[in-house]
Formats: sequence, structure tokens, C-alpha cells
Amino acid sequence: MIKNIAVLGGDGIGPEVIKEAIKVLEVICLKTGVKFNYNNALIGAAAIDKEDHPFPDTTKSICKTSDAILFGAIGDPKYDNDPKAKIRPEDGLLEMRKYLGLYANVRPIQTYSSLIDASPLKKEIIKNVDFVVYRELTGGIYFGDKGVSKDGNTVYDTCSYSKKEIMRISELAFKEAYKRKKELTLVDKANVLSTSRLWREVVQEMAKTKYSDINVNYLFVDNAAMKIITNPSDFDVILTENMFGDIITDEASVITGSLGMLPSASIGDKISLFEPIHGSYPQAAGKNIANPMAMILSAGMMLNLAFNMNKESDILQKAVKDAIDSNIVTEDISSKNNFSTSYVGDWIANRVTDLF
Repeated sequence: MIKNIAVLGGDGIGPEVIKEAIKVLEVICLKTGVKFNYNNALIGAAAIDKEDHPFPDTTKSICKTSDAILFGAIGDPKYDNDPKAKIRPEDGLLEMRKYLGLYANVRPIQTYSSLIDASPLKKEIIKNVDFVVYRELTGGIYFGDKGVSKDGNTVYDTCSYSKKEIMRISELAFKEAYKRKKELTLVDKANVLSTSRLWREVVQEMAKTKYSDINVNYLFVDNAAMKIITNPSDFDVILTENMFGDIITDEASVITGSLGMLPSASIGDKISLFEPIHGSYPQAAGKNIANPMAMILSAGMMLNLAFNMNKESDILQKAVKDAIDSNIVTEDISSKNNFSTSYVGDWIANRVTDLF
């Protein structure tokens, strides 16, 4: 089997962590005979600097002709600190999602027993937490009409959703619930927002006509945000719209003790993208201190979801867990006893070799 992978290192620590993921994937290739062809492309601030566009045509072409995409991170302080910047790195991410039809973001949240003390939450709250968030990616307020009044004193961002957009991601979330505990929670704001009422209407209809054996709960986003901190083990599969999902998944990241531990997948009908949920962390760029585990776990999701390499994905996840249990971690997890990005990547790659 030969697969073409678009490699979008992006900004900040993105290129560093993606290098470690490829290091681990190459072990998989040696052990299985599968061949991955890696095609590098620019995105974000790196692309603006070289091609004056955050998602240039050359990158579009490489992504479009690949079997999967590995993506590092996006963002640069020089744009964050300039409210009048006409082009922003994040524009490239939004355009890519729309261009490739990446409509569903999947973010698993789970705790590791060896990291339970790294979380700011109490042990009894986060013990055995294991849930997954399905976030809609191409609709909502991020993609709605935007405008500024002539005098510049009023601005607006429009939130809109169609039934089709809601149904296609809900279908994925319901199917995932089947594989797990048959529990699904829709997070919305149906007491205030018309779009949320449409979400609730669509999900209720699907639950009634197609998924009657799935137990569906409905939570307003403010209540859900509170419960993620006070009772995260109550959740199994969470389904929500774009902005709510953006917020609650970052909130949920504190459960694990580090943003550097959480992978994600962005799924489309023809291609999927795999990335860690952490940002570009520019303060750490080039210092060999960033945590590569979320990127490596994202590569594991790629093996599973894009290439049906379930056994290899399990081995990769086991190697990461073994690294944590052996205290082979970066400084975000342990300020006293830590290792470099490249050392952690090497250790996990060697552990994958041993596990085959």
C-alpha cells in the first residue's frame, strides 16, 4: 500500500512536532511494508511570508491530491497583535476547511493515570474520563456574513446553519455513540438562538427515526461548560456547533493536564486532516521543548480513520502511554524531570519498534 500524505508544518512549533510524528510513522512503514510519500506545503504565517497568502494554490493542489493531511499548527504574534492586519494565518485554516469540505472535527478527551496529578482538577473528578467531541467545522458564526457599518461603529457576524450541515455531522456522532456507550449529548443554546433550535429539532428527529436506541441528552452550552469541569465522566459523545465546540474542547483540554496531549481529526467526504489541538506556541519555537505527543497521537488517528490500520494505531497509542508511564515527557508535563521534543519522539519511535 502506498499513500500520499500532505505535510503542513505551519507556524511556531508545528514543524518540530510534525517531524517527530513522521519519525514514528516511518517505523510503521518499516514494520508493515506500507509506504508513505510525504509532500510538504506551506500554510499560515509561513505561507503569507513566502507567497502572500495563508493557503496558497500550491498548497491547495498538494492537499487535493493527497490521501490524508498532517497539520502542525497555525498562528503568529505579529498578526495576533495587529487588529488591522488584512491577512491572518488563521484565514488559511478556515479557507482550507471550506475548500476541502472538512466538516467534522473529532477530539477525543481522555485521562492518563500517570498524568492525573498534572491536571488542575481534583483526582476524583477526572479519574477514568473518556469522551469524544464532534464539532461542526464549516458553518456557524465563523463562516457567516460579516460586515462593518459605514461609520465603523457597528460590526456584525452572522451565525447560520442548514439542516444538511447539521445532519451530516450528527450522523457521524450517532454512529460513534453506537461504538461506545450509546450516549450522546447535544450542546446548544436553544433557549436563545434560532440556529440552536434547528440543531435540536434535527437531532431529535434523527434520534426518533434512525437512532432510537441511543440515549440522547440536551445541554445548554453554559451548563455543559460547567459540567465538563465538575462532572466530565458524565459525557461519552458530545455533538455541537462550530464556536461552542471550539470553546469547550479547549476547556476540556485542562482535564488531561496539557494541551500537548490532545489529538484531533477533521473529517471530510473525500479527505481528512489530522492535527494536535494546541496552538503554534511561538515562545517555544526552535527550542526543542514542545510536546510532540498530541501530534503523534494525531498520526495514530490518521492510521485508524484514513487508512484502516487499526492495529498500528493501537500500537502507536500504547507507545505514547508507555512513554508517559516511564516519565519520558516534556516540560509542559514535568517542570523538574523532562526531555526534549526530539528525545521523546525517538523514545516513542523505539517503543513502537519493540511493540511489533
